[in-house]
Amino acid sequence: MKNLFKISAVMLAGGLAVQPVLAQHSPQQPWNGKAGKTLQESTPFHIQYNKKAAKGAPNVVWILIDDAGFGATTAFGGLVETPNIERLANNGLRFTNFHTTAICSPTRAALLTGRNHHSAHVGLLTPAAVDFPGYDTYIPFEKGTAAEVLRENGYATFALGKWHLTPVTENSQAGPFNRWPTGRGFDHYYGFLPGATDQWHPELWEDVTKLDIEPNTRHLNELLADKAIKYIANQKSVDADRPFFLYLATGATHSPHQVAKEWIDQYKGKFDMGWDKYREIVIERQKKLGIIPQNAVLPERNPGVKEWAALTEKEKKAYAHFMEVYAAFYTYTDYEIGRIVNYLEQIDQLDNTVIAVILGDNGASKGGTEHGTISPQINRLQGEARIDAILNARDLIGTDESSTDYPIGWAAAANTPFRYWKGDANTEGGTRNPMVLYYPKGIKEKGGIRNQYGHVNDILPTTLELAKAEAPKVINGYKQEPFEGTSLAYAVDQKNAPSRHTVQYYEIAGALSIYKDGWKASKGHSVWEGFDAGSKADPSGKSVDFSKDVWELYNLNEDFNERINLAAKNPEKLKELQAVFDQEAKKYNVYPLKDFTAHDMPAGRTVYGKVPEITLFPGIDNLVGVSSPLYDGRSFTVDAEADIATGKEEGVLFAVGGEKSGISLFVKDGKLHYAHKTARDSYHVASNAAIPTGRVHFKLIYEFTGPSEGSKSVGKETVYINDEKIGERSFAATQAQVQGPRQIDGTDVGRDQKFPVSDQYQSPFAFTGKLKKVTIRYQ
Repeated sequence: MKNLFKISAVMLAGGLAVQPVLAQHSPQQPWNGKAGKTLQESTPFHIQYNKKAAKGAPNVVWILIDDAGFGATTAFGGLVETPNIERLANNGLRFTNFHTTAICSPTRAALLTGRNHHSAHVGLLTPAAVDFPGYDTYIPFEKGTAAEVLRENGYATFALGKWHLTPVTENSQAGPFNRWPTGRGFDHYYGFLPGATDQWHPELWEDVTKLDIEPNTRHLNELLADKAIKYIANQKSVDADRPFFLYLATGATHSPHQVAKEWIDQYKGKFDMGWDKYREIVIERQKKLGIIPQNAVLPERNPGVKEWAALTEKEKKAYAHFMEVYAAFYTYTDYEIGRIVNYLEQIDQLDNTVIAVILGDNGASKGGTEHGTISPQINRLQGEARIDAILNARDLIGTDESSTDYPIGWAAAANTPFRYWKGDANTEGGTRNPMVLYYPKGIKEKGGIRNQYGHVNDILPTTLELAKAEAPKVINGYKQEPFEGTSLAYAVDQKNAPSRHTVQYYEIAGALSIYKDGWKASKGHSVWEGFDAGSKADPSGKSVDFSKDVWELYNLNEDFNERINLAAKNPEKLKELQAVFDQEAKKYNVYPLKDFTAHDMPAGRTVYGKVPEITLFPGIDNLVGVSSPLYDGRSFTVDAEADIATGKEEGVLFAVGGEKSGISLFVKDGKLHYAHKTARDSYHVASNAAIPTGRVHFKLIYEFTGPSEGSKSVGKETVYINDEKIGERSFAATQAQVQGPRQIDGTDVGRDQKFPVSDQYQSPFAFTGKLKKVTIRYQ
């Protein structure tokens, strides 16, 4: 194959941009026919431009669940019904000693490349990028993705759902697109780019085009399953012999936990026993399944988790419902996964499909804090007032009216039998996730259990070995670096084979560990906990001293869930493993260690970064998520510049947000109007005099002085026509929100596209005059 590989990037004039490679690498081949003056005098010669997969090559499906604990699903002893995942597990293999990186973007980078996450330059979340090789989030092209590798083996390739791997500064309609899914080997992509999205009002892209599906009545899980089936149907109907690679990364079960009421109702009262009893029930079920040792003992309750028996009856009622919603969300996700599996069976493709289901990109999330989260207004409340508000909002939890995450007690329960949770790269609770491997044509044993040590970077080499596919030495002109994972295919037919993946490091935001031959040394780092709770642990921005972190030592061969710390008893083993971590860290770009205080995460969450001024032009798409400027928690000026010819022009000049919260500058009845809506307040002001003709500046100055409690002023907003003030007010903390955390309805210029901020117009209420531009300046 070596003669097939040459650089195929297409350069635009002047070398200003590189287009993504949207097809299989196919350099020009010699033509060995004969061209005479007529067909009768000529001999054709057929060139095979596109590589063909080996005859009978299996389809490949990878399914990655988000934010799910080891002990959640019935497939692994949990109480959340997942019959379709169980079906795959019962007819395939359960891998019980499988691991992820402890957080989303790094796990996805390791999965898709078969390399360690820092080696793939994604040592942290994409918004936390900094300019070091392990953290800049630019996955090298020398480390090809599974899609690029399988495409070179003749596969069609589809990605659906969460991506979370494109550098944030490239997450917009402006590209460049060579680090989007279609630029990294996928023929088609349908999903969302950031770490989470609303399940009823998702941010959706198809290939590199932003989609607007509102008003939407279908859950994201259904949309993803429909699109997956359509991609498969279209491909197989044209070339039935060509295998496909389908990568499905659900938005579930990441917050917001949202699902239809009929699914929630199925779990009514089923978690009234509480999280402590849940753990006790599940660990016994896990022993019965044979997926954990028979002598396993539950670790102590995680710090911050209260004893269920000590809660008030109101607290129990409030907290139990969160788990009902979460379980319903997961069960419904399983249902939609089942639709894809059933379709493969319907078209006689299932038996020849390798399916890997990874039940979590990390452990269960502690993002719901002690009480669970619903909305910023409820989340701000303290004590009994918060519990009462949760009970009063019971019917909203799980709907598109909420941004739901369950309390940390349920996250700890979902991680049974392990300690701690998402982000804790030092613990099995953060990194140990179950994996199901299904392939009827290649796996003889049904319902087998495999305890060999595995890591998410093992999935790609495993897939290639099962599919009898090759790892190309060169992809699109880039010489490929070797995989860093180890194929698990050896364990398929060798139940008791010793583990071949014997050394593995972990590191997320200063929390780290090193595994070697059954021993594990680890240390936590407290800054992650502060970040996950939504606050900055160190307001000074200075990194916490890593020398204060305390190392622990565990013998996982005898103590699989890390209950007995041997650091004091075996300092020599600890020292040995610390040296191994140092060696691995230097090899794979882990250094320099940094925690979340080293990053300006809010500025990193948008394509605009820290620029002081943003200019937006009429005709731009609705900007949502990381494609939108940021507003909350800062001071800014909006200057909308327009030519007013008759004074009868009307419409929205600039809008952010929608019916729940937002701001809007609009012209109606010859006057300038400004509306600011929050969950607790609605403010409106209009100019007294008519708008002048000619070039006019419509301006909002939003001054935010800082967070505060109660009714104390935290800022002021003032509206101008040119330099004439038409209205102003001071606002309290409850009136300050501009857009809110969900960002369903983003920034609009020249219209309010989805849901109107003001009840004085209907969307989109497009501006009928000549809008020149809108400038946003940060103070």
